[in-house]
Amino acid sequence: MPPAPDVPRVPAPWTLGGDAYVVMLRLPPRLIEEGSFVPEPLRGRAQGRTGALMFVDYASSDVGPYRELLFIPCRFQVGGGLFWSITKIYVSSWDSVVNGRQNWGIPKDRADFEVTREAGQDRVRLRDGDHVFADLVFAPRGLRLPASSVLMPEALRTLVQIDEDRAFYYAPEASCKVELARLVEARVDPARFPDVSQGKVLFAARLSEFTLRFPVARVEPV
Repeated sequence: MPPAPDVPRVPAPWTLGGDAYVVMLRLPPRLIEEGSFVPEPLRGRAQGRTGALMFVDYASSDVGPYRELLFIPCRFQVGGGLFWSITKIYVSSWDSVVNGRQNWGIPKDRADFEVTREAGQDRVRLRDGDHVFADLVFAPRGLRLPASSVLMPEALRTLVQIDEDRAFYYAPEASCKVELARLVEARVDPARFPDVSQGKVLFAARLSEFTLRFPVARVEPV
């Protein structure tokens, strides 16, 4: 990836809005250990086999609209607690890359996104030049119902990101409408993104009209 350009600094908290697909997966241990881009400080700390794949289409944010594809392999034992951690994530704007790394230690990289919607399905492709390294198809199904993160204890939605010698802890808050969904197809280049096709889908949902708040992170030495 080319070096990040100089972009305006936009500190937390952020408020974002848009739509998303969330897929919860049961992953094979080998994929978690060897194919999930786990940073060195988190190696050997994985707990469980439940991970998540998310595609998010932000219609609004503190740095403008952008798209992202992210992967969380499991929870990790850090500082006496269990926390989710994003180990691979691509976004469509440099403003999101730079500020996401600075505000929360999220290891964002940039890619070109191509999203098409037809026949009731959403197809998401990520490119690096001419190379398509992720090709995913999602489909919503079912009745939309209101949902909110207030129903989930903060400890269960707290993430940790390790950036060099610092640990960033943060717990996003969200409200949305939710409906069941399917992961219809998933093809990836495992050198660029975890091969989620190896996992078993436990649950998939489409979140629409969401409002998401990313707070100021608590930063501690590793």
